[in-house]
Amino acid sequence: MHRCSPPDAVVWPQDVEQVSKLAGICYSHGVPIIPFSTGTGLEGGITAVRGGVCFNLTQMDRITALSTEDFTVAVEPGVTRKALNSYLRDTGLWFPVDPGADASLCGMAATSASGTNAVRYGTMRHNVLNLQVVLADGRVLHTAGRGRHFRKSAAGYNLTGLFVGSEGTLGLITQATLRLHGSPEAMVAAVCAFPSVHAAVDCTVQVLQAGVPVARIEFLDDAMMAACNRFSGLSYTVSPTLFLEFHGSPGSVEEQVRQAGEIVQMNGGSDFAWARELEARNKLWAARHNAWYAALALRPGSKGYSTDVCVPISRLPHIVGETHRDLQESGLTGLIVGHVGDGNFHCLLVFDPADLDEIQRVKEFATRLARQALALDGTCTGEHGIGLGKRHLLWEEIGELGLTIMRQIKAVLDPKNLMNPGKVL
Repeated sequence: MHRCSPPDAVVWPQDVEQVSKLAGICYSHGVPIIPFSTGTGLEGGITAVRGGVCFNLTQMDRITALSTEDFTVAVEPGVTRKALNSYLRDTGLWFPVDPGADASLCGMAATSASGTNAVRYGTMRHNVLNLQVVLADGRVLHTAGRGRHFRKSAAGYNLTGLFVGSEGTLGLITQATLRLHGSPEAMVAAVCAFPSVHAAVDCTVQVLQAGVPVARIEFLDDAMMAACNRFSGLSYTVSPTLFLEFHGSPGSVEEQVRQAGEIVQMNGGSDFAWARELEARNKLWAARHNAWYAALALRPGSKGYSTDVCVPISRLPHIVGETHRDLQESGLTGLIVGHVGDGNFHCLLVFDPADLDEIQRVKEFATRLARQALALDGTCTGEHGIGLGKRHLLWEEIGELGLTIMRQIKAVLDPKNLMNPGKVL
């Protein structure tokens, strides 16, 4: 969806000192800097629209500090979420933020990513404690102070929060200190089908209103379920569906299941199809994370665009239902899937890259969806970020004064506009 614009050069720094020196050289010569790690972003964030130097940070892949007593870990930008959890396997700890791709953890901080576990464990914004950032001129900032990894602070401005979600436009994140969580004693996953989109989404809202501490609650519409069945070898009912997961002690999990089951039945849902063993749960969530590839497989040779919005939970049934109707009326190949426990969902749009009319209709649909979310007091993006693709919507969301203040912050930290230029603002 976003045209590829390659950089003029690529560098592979090995440590923060090299990043600092290279940034200083670029700054003195007025050369743009584009950060890169796994390249899994969805809004054109790594496109070099003004040329410049791509800083490929994948070779900085060390886990530099782990404190099991403090539930913290520090990682470089080449460390992905799967690599970290593999490293933590025998510690009784894990890092639960899980976007669909095996993304870089520092890149996840840069885009304020989240995933299926966010309803219970929060997004990256809730799980980043400190950042090491190389600024445009090469200076190295520790946003919470060098080596610090406290759970809360009332000391000054929240510089860590400023850089989480900044998408490489304020500096290069070269280390992230993250909050870890204890591995649950028991995990149970379940699938249940519903007679309509509204019934499934109403059930989600009611589960949350009842205070059930569900760890995951994901919605897939009937088209998405059919695609996942075909792609991942599943055999679930093709209808609007919820994937749920419950974490805790065996007793608390059973109580959560009982409460959720009653609410599912009240909304006309089917009996739970269980995935209790690790292998079964992994297969279920692998299918959910592979939804993108399942969608693309519907039209071999096609391209895909995934757009996301987020609304207050109370507005979720309305917007999901309206989006489902809009997809049907537009004639587009579109599937709905989302982290509905957060009010966040995605539309996976599959199109012919040679059909300019279809591409235009995809763009118009994405803008229409974002504006509908804004009209319902939501946001044009819950987790993908602004990048190139949603800059025109940022003003509509935060207003002229908000955008002006963002530009002023950018000007202070990056007066030459060299850090990932053309993105966000």
